[in-house]
Amino acid sequence: MRIATFNINGIGARLPALLQWLEEAQPDVACLQELKAPQEKFPAAAIEAAGYGVIWHGQKSWNGVAILARGTQPIEVGRGLAGDPSDEQSRYIEAVVNDVVIAGLYLPNGNPAPGPKFDYKLSWMERLILRGEQLLATGAPVVMAGDFNVIPTDLDVYKPERWLDDALFRPETREAFERLLAQGWTDSLRKLYPGEKIYTFWDYFRNAFGRDAGIRIDHLLLSPSLAPALKAAGVDRDVRAREKPSDHAPTWIELDPAKIPKVAKPKNVP
Repeated sequence: MRIATFNINGIGARLPALLQWLEEAQPDVACLQELKAPQEKFPAAAIEAAGYGVIWHGQKSWNGVAILARGTQPIEVGRGLAGDPSDEQSRYIEAVVNDVVIAGLYLPNGNPAPGPKFDYKLSWMERLILRGEQLLATGAPVVMAGDFNVIPTDLDVYKPERWLDDALFRPETREAFERLLAQGWTDSLRKLYPGEKIYTFWDYFRNAFGRDAGIRIDHLLLSPSLAPALKAAGVDRDVRAREKPSDHAPTWIELDPAKIPKVAKPKNVP
């Protein structure tokens, strides 16, 4: 079972690129972020024609998340995180696909930091940590996948000294991410490649991709019940090298279906 996450950076502009990648990679599940499209403008027909069932949470011009499932329809569990009734940003969606709970997310960037946007990022992370606890309490096999906008360690960034004051790398951000992992989540890429330089994002400016001046901010976290099923993980770097690409590359994992436990599904997001 292949599960991928891909910040598409505008699905309207990059639908052909998305469809090409889906045809080539054929992920069983794909979590998309930064759709930048209102709910009614999401290209569901084109994605369904490519063989994928889909649910999405759109927002005009900004944000937006979706879960695609090859040959089946994702069973939606909920959308949005509890804890802030005033939060209307489209950043979280949850579904069950082939007995696996998929939590697709687009964590706030938080820049400039310090400031209100950074405060929102940290409060959003606290709400995610709470949902993480709830999901793990069910014992269900869960993948938490998306653009976390978190650079976990120095190994995950080209020239760390240049990012010290960035919201993606500030100590408060990394500490919150560490608390999430401490619940029992497995960082799939780091589990298989503990000492390797792996990036998932390269800025459009200053030939960042050509210089491999990237960062790793797209993560797939596995619940304890699912971690033993992890077989492989990687980044489709070649997609970033194509014409008019997203600034992210698809990041993916392979799971052994025989090792995926079948347990009760989680309750809806409050």
